[in-house]
Amino acid sequence: MNIRILVTGGTFDKEYNELNGTLFFKHTYVEHMLQRGRCALDVTVEVLMMKDSLEMSDADRAHIVHACRDCDESRVVITHGTDTMVETAKALAAGVPGKTVVLTGAMVPFAFGSSDGLFNLGSALSFAQTLPPGVYVAMNGRYFPWDRVRKNRALGVFEPLDA
Repeated sequence: MNIRILVTGGTFDKEYNELNGTLFFKHTYVEHMLQRGRCALDVTVEVLMMKDSLEMSDADRAHIVHACRDCDESRVVITHGTDTMVETAKALAAGVPGKTVVLTGAMVPFAFGSSDGLFNLGSALSFAQTLPPGVYVAMNGRYFPWDRVRKNRALGVFEPLDA
Protein backbone atom coordinates (compact mmCIF):
# COMPACT_ATOMS: atom_id res chain seq x y z
CA MET A 1 0.00 0.00 0.00
CA ASN A 2 1.47 3.33 -1.06
CA ILE A 3 0.51 6.50 0.81
CA ARG A 4 0.86 9.96 -0.68
CA ILE A 5 1.97 12.66 1.76
CA LEU A 6 1.07 16.16 0.58
CA VAL A 7 2.97 18.93 2.35
CA THR A 8 1.30 22.34 2.61
CA GLY A 9 3.31 24.04 5.37
CA GLY A 10 1.83 25.08 8.70
CA THR A 11 3.56 25.10 12.07
CA PHE A 12 4.82 21.60 11.22
CA ASP A 13 7.59 23.05 9.03
CA LYS A 14 8.23 26.48 10.54
CA GLU A 15 11.60 27.67 11.75
CA TYR A 16 12.51 30.50 14.12
CA ASN A 17 14.43 33.58 13.01
CA GLU A 18 16.51 34.54 16.04
CA LEU A 19 17.30 37.98 14.61
CA ASN A 20 13.76 39.27 14.32
CA GLY A 21 11.75 36.75 16.36
CA THR A 22 9.54 35.56 13.50
CA LEU A 23 8.62 32.13 12.24
CA PHE A 24 9.34 31.31 8.60
CA PHE A 25 9.56 28.45 6.10
CA LYS A 26 12.83 27.17 4.71
CA HIS A 27 12.01 23.57 3.70
CA THR A 28 9.89 20.66 4.83
CA TYR A 29 11.02 18.29 7.57
CA VAL A 30 8.72 15.46 6.50
CA GLU A 31 11.43 13.30 4.87
CA HIS A 32 13.65 13.75 7.94
CA MET A 33 10.74 12.89 10.23
CA LEU A 34 10.03 9.70 8.28
CA GLN A 35 13.69 8.68 8.59
CA ARG A 36 13.84 9.57 12.27
CA GLY A 37 10.65 7.61 12.94
CA ARG A 38 12.10 4.63 11.01
CA CYS A 39 9.07 4.61 8.73
CA ALA A 40 8.80 1.32 6.86
CA LEU A 41 5.83 2.35 4.73
CA ASP A 42 5.86 2.95 1.00
CA VAL A 43 5.27 6.71 0.87
CA THR A 44 5.59 9.42 -1.74
CA VAL A 45 6.16 12.94 -0.42
CA GLU A 46 5.00 15.86 -2.53
CA VAL A 47 5.43 19.49 -1.48
CA LEU A 48 2.47 21.53 -2.72
CA MET A 49 3.21 24.76 -0.87
CA MET A 50 4.80 26.10 2.29
CA LYS A 51 2.18 28.39 3.80
CA ASP A 52 0.73 29.33 7.12
CA SER A 53 -2.84 28.08 6.93
CA LEU A 54 -4.17 31.52 7.89
CA GLU A 55 -2.70 32.76 4.59
CA MET A 56 -4.29 30.02 2.45
CA SER A 57 -6.73 31.13 -0.21
CA ASP A 58 -9.57 29.32 -1.93
CA ALA A 59 -7.17 28.80 -4.85
CA ASP A 60 -4.68 27.12 -2.50
CA ARG A 61 -7.41 24.81 -1.20
CA ALA A 62 -8.46 24.01 -4.77
CA HIS A 63 -4.83 23.11 -5.53
CA ILE A 64 -4.78 20.74 -2.53
CA VAL A 65 -8.07 19.15 -3.62
CA HIS A 66 -6.80 18.73 -7.19
CA ALA A 67 -3.51 17.14 -6.06
CA CYS A 68 -5.32 14.78 -3.71
CA ARG A 69 -7.99 13.80 -6.21
CA ASP A 70 -5.56 13.28 -9.07
CA CYS A 71 -2.82 11.31 -7.31
CA ASP A 72 -2.73 7.56 -7.89
CA GLU A 73 -2.85 6.65 -4.21
CA SER A 74 -6.17 5.96 -2.49
CA ARG A 75 -4.71 6.92 0.91
CA VAL A 76 -3.38 10.42 1.50
CA VAL A 77 -1.89 12.26 4.47
CA ILE A 78 -1.76 16.06 4.32
CA THR A 79 0.44 18.14 6.61
CA HIS A 80 -1.39 21.39 7.25
CA GLY A 81 -1.56 24.33 9.60
CA THR A 82 -3.99 23.77 12.44
CA ASP A 83 -5.84 27.10 12.26
CA THR A 84 -7.75 26.34 9.05
CA MET A 85 -7.34 22.57 8.83
CA VAL A 86 -11.09 21.99 9.11
CA GLU A 87 -11.80 24.44 6.26
CA THR A 88 -9.46 22.54 3.95
CA ALA A 89 -10.95 19.24 5.14
CA LYS A 90 -14.40 20.52 4.11
CA ALA A 91 -13.12 21.32 0.60
CA LEU A 92 -11.53 17.86 0.38
CA ALA A 93 -14.74 16.14 1.50
CA ALA A 94 -16.62 17.89 -1.29
CA GLY A 95 -13.99 17.29 -3.98
CA VAL A 96 -12.25 13.99 -3.26
CA PRO A 97 -14.61 11.01 -3.18
CA GLY A 98 -13.52 7.45 -2.53
CA LYS A 99 -10.17 8.12 -0.86
CA THR A 100 -9.00 8.04 2.74
CA VAL A 101 -7.58 11.50 3.47
CA VAL A 102 -6.04 12.37 6.83
CA LEU A 103 -4.96 15.92 7.69
CA THR A 104 -2.46 16.46 10.48
CA GLY A 105 -0.28 19.22 11.82
CA ALA A 106 1.58 20.42 14.88
CA MET A 107 1.15 22.97 17.61
CA VAL A 108 4.94 23.33 17.96
CA PRO A 109 7.36 23.40 14.98
CA PHE A 110 9.41 20.24 14.45
CA ALA A 111 12.59 22.33 14.43
CA PHE A 112 11.98 23.27 18.09
CA GLY A 113 12.74 19.71 19.21
CA SER A 114 9.74 19.36 21.52
CA SER A 115 7.20 19.20 18.72
CA ASP A 116 4.12 17.02 18.61
CA GLY A 117 4.62 16.80 14.85
CA LEU A 118 6.50 13.48 14.74
CA PHE A 119 3.84 11.73 16.81
CA ASN A 120 1.04 13.33 14.77
CA LEU A 121 2.62 12.30 11.47
CA GLY A 122 3.02 8.71 12.65
CA SER A 123 -0.55 8.61 13.91
CA ALA A 124 -1.87 10.07 10.66
CA LEU A 125 -0.02 7.43 8.64
CA SER A 126 -1.50 4.69 10.81
CA PHE A 127 -5.01 6.11 10.52
CA ALA A 128 -4.62 6.47 6.75
CA GLN A 129 -3.95 2.74 6.51
CA THR A 130 -6.92 1.65 8.61
CA LEU A 131 -9.78 4.12 8.23
CA PRO A 132 -12.43 3.74 5.53
CA PRO A 133 -12.70 6.29 2.72
CA GLY A 134 -13.49 9.76 4.03
CA VAL A 135 -11.75 12.88 5.30
CA TYR A 136 -10.33 13.00 8.82
CA VAL A 137 -8.28 15.19 11.13
CA ALA A 138 -5.62 13.40 13.21
CA MET A 139 -3.99 15.14 16.14
CA ASN A 140 -2.48 13.91 19.41
CA GLY A 141 -3.18 10.23 18.74
CA ARG A 142 -6.87 10.78 17.99
CA TYR A 143 -8.76 11.00 14.74
CA PHE A 144 -11.98 12.83 14.02
CA PRO A 145 -14.30 12.89 11.02
CA TRP A 146 -13.74 16.29 9.38
CA ASP A 147 -17.25 17.55 10.12
CA ARG A 148 -17.24 16.61 13.80
CA VAL A 149 -14.11 18.36 15.05
CA ARG A 150 -12.92 21.80 16.09
CA LYS A 151 -9.70 23.33 17.32
CA ASN A 152 -9.99 24.44 20.93
CA ARG A 153 -7.62 27.40 20.85
CA ALA A 154 -7.77 27.93 24.61
CA LEU A 155 -6.52 24.39 25.31
CA GLY A 156 -4.44 23.96 22.15
CA VAL A 157 -6.11 20.67 21.20
CA PHE A 158 -8.58 19.29 18.70
CA GLU A 159 -11.81 17.98 20.16
CA PRO A 160 -15.11 16.54 18.99
CA LEU A 161 -17.83 19.10 18.31
CA ASP A 162 -19.98 17.65 21.09
CA ALA A 163 -17.31 18.41 23.74
